[in-house]
Amino acid sequence: MSDPFGAEAELINIESHFYQGQYQEVVDFDTSSFSAENSLPARVLQLRARIALGQAEDVLSEVAGEKKPELEAVGALAQLSAGDAESAVETIEQLAATDAGEIGIVQVVGGTVLAAAGKNDEALALLQRHQGSLEAVSLIVQIYLAQNRTDLAIKEVASARRLAQDSLLFNLAESWVGLRLGGDKYQQAFYVFEELAQAPATSSVRSLVSQAVAELHLGRTEEAQAALDQALKKEPGFADAIANQLVWSVITGQDPAEYKTALEQADPNHPFLTDLAEKSDLFDKAATKYKAKVTA
Repeated sequence: MSDPFGAEAELINIESHFYQGQYQEVVDFDTSSFSAENSLPARVLQLRARIALGQAEDVLSEVAGEKKPELEAVGALAQLSAGDAESAVETIEQLAATDAGEIGIVQVVGGTVLAAAGKNDEALALLQRHQGSLEAVSLIVQIYLAQNRTDLAIKEVASARRLAQDSLLFNLAESWVGLRLGGDKYQQAFYVFEELAQAPATSSVRSLVSQAVAELHLGRTEEAQAALDQALKKEPGFADAIANQLVWSVITGQDPAEYKTALEQADPNHPFLTDLAEKSDLFDKAATKYKAKVTA
């Protein structure tokens, strides 16, 4: 059990804002009274939040020349966001090969960069060096789910339960796995996301989209649409919300063309569009082979 007056407790509120996707609140958070021990972790959270808000170039300029491994890792994340994945990966690989790879912030930020660049095995190797970091656990769970290794994600969540089963990150990770497992887990995940999405203190576009996904799994299409509308009212053009609107349109028998066009405009490289293009290409290849056999 953590000390409610200890160093970790000082970071709880700013971390919660970050994990809830409330990035502007993270940037605006007053850290002037933070202890010297927590000033760097707090600064890293604020820099990461600024990157998420589209300020990668500004962050790059701010951390240029910094020698602290944590800030070098943040610089790599900014490079990735700015479109220079090659340099970002190179920086993280260099850090991971030194003692800096034992630093929690380097593991989490570095794992984020490597996973986003498609280097999942490297990301897992770095993240699995963590010493009780729930954020590292949550990223490991995300990677396993992306790899369709639900079995490993379940094991990761189970082993993390002893760290802090009442923590926000643990509840989120358990809910992500629940959405993959289905059944009564859908409802359990919905309760977590709905509580975050509808409380003014914790609501964000990301929690609203998560609520909508849970609603879709539960067959509640009207409620899902309402949550997505709320998300887009908060942040028009939010790609994940538009992607789920596209899914909603298919489920409800609507024409998805409008949402597909909107998603292409919001984020041409969104994973949903990439996956759609890959599946379309595979279908075309399969159809060509089938047609050739029929013709013959």
